[in-house]
Amino acid sequence: MVNSLKFRSSLEKETNTLAVIARSDFPTLKQTNQEGKPLIYLDHAATSQKPYQVLQVLDHYYKHDNANVHRGAHQLSSRATEAFESAREITAQFVGAKASSEIIFTRNASEAINLFARCWGDFTIKAGDEILLTVMEHHSNLVPWQLLAARTNCLLRYVSITEDGQLDVEDFKSQLNERTKLVSLVHVSNTLGCINPVTLISQLAHSVGALVLVDACQSLAHLPINVKQLGADVLVGSSHKLCGPTGIGFLWASEYLLESLPPFLGGGEMIQDVFLSYSSWAKLPHKFEAGTPSIGEAIGMGAAISYLQYLGLNRIQEWEQILTEHLFAGLSQIRGLRILGPQFSQQTHRAALASFTFEDIHANDLAAFLDTSGICIRSGHHCTQPLHRHYGITSSARASLSFTTTLEEIDYFVQELTETVDFFRKHN
Repeated sequence: MVNSLKFRSSLEKETNTLAVIARSDFPTLKQTNQEGKPLIYLDHAATSQKPYQVLQVLDHYYKHDNANVHRGAHQLSSRATEAFESAREITAQFVGAKASSEIIFTRNASEAINLFARCWGDFTIKAGDEILLTVMEHHSNLVPWQLLAARTNCLLRYVSITEDGQLDVEDFKSQLNERTKLVSLVHVSNTLGCINPVTLISQLAHSVGALVLVDACQSLAHLPINVKQLGADVLVGSSHKLCGPTGIGFLWASEYLLESLPPFLGGGEMIQDVFLSYSSWAKLPHKFEAGTPSIGEAIGMGAAISYLQYLGLNRIQEWEQILTEHLFAGLSQIRGLRILGPQFSQQTHRAALASFTFEDIHANDLAAFLDTSGICIRSGHHCTQPLHRHYGITSSARASLSFTTTLEEIDYFVQELTETVDFFRKHN
């Protein structure tokens, strides 16, 4: 026990240094509120803050290299194209893709899912086919498939969750069948915090010939990701969740799968030749990237990924697990607080977030009061209305952490939350 505590203390000291060092890279985290209280940002699952390394790359592009990509012979276009395609290569290496041509830049993960639903779904799915989703999905991984079902008369099925808020694998097995053409699920739930067993799900899905799409928005900045190890056929991500700019995301799929699909949108950049009677398409990945892309944003995303790789995803994961354990220990002391999703344990790792409710206090009231103390948390349905209905509630409060979070911030949050709850109960 003593040796274990010594190791734990050493690990906390080492990884806490990660938070202290990293925080100096994030200008947003240095501000105070109107009362002079330091900003404590606990809303990383909604969007991440951006380090200087990303802001400087964006600034450099617009000041020195601003030009359209792929279409010019001059030096500005050449430099812009090099930086843009370098970001694609960085993204490909980040997820373990075989080639950068397997990375399609999109506006965000929502557009990436819609792209696949249109380009694959409209030309593959027919009446009677089934798509298997889960009740914990973000709306971005529900609505596109509902639209596809309306167009094709396919059937959408939904896997439930266990009593402790994890994916019900047995329910998944019972619903998977030879009519299942696609399984689309989140890697890490933005509300429950559970980490889904994607590798197992992929193996089971492939056994009946179904494809697997993984929404990795909540995992890419927190866990090492490799599409081959996950067994995914499609994976989507969003830059703003991994310390990059808004307005840019990506879709990964194998070249074989992408080559079999028609274009998503038509216009410039995605063509090879255009005649008055027909057009031919550009090679991958440009076939799916119509028009002028978000050049600066893509370059910024590449810088963000490089920043995360510099810090080390394993190191980030270790520190965030310590933070999560500390957070749950504090929340467990607050009377009447109900956690959505699995409790923390060393055996069952979960994401560094906690969604919680009180029967007698609305989540929006909690968030508003905590904001006066400089604490930023999320309140609402977190784009998971069906999941909240599953629990019989309309909203929850959520504190989500990152590698920049410190133990002291969690202590202050728990203290202020406790006092806020006491205040409401005293005056109700």
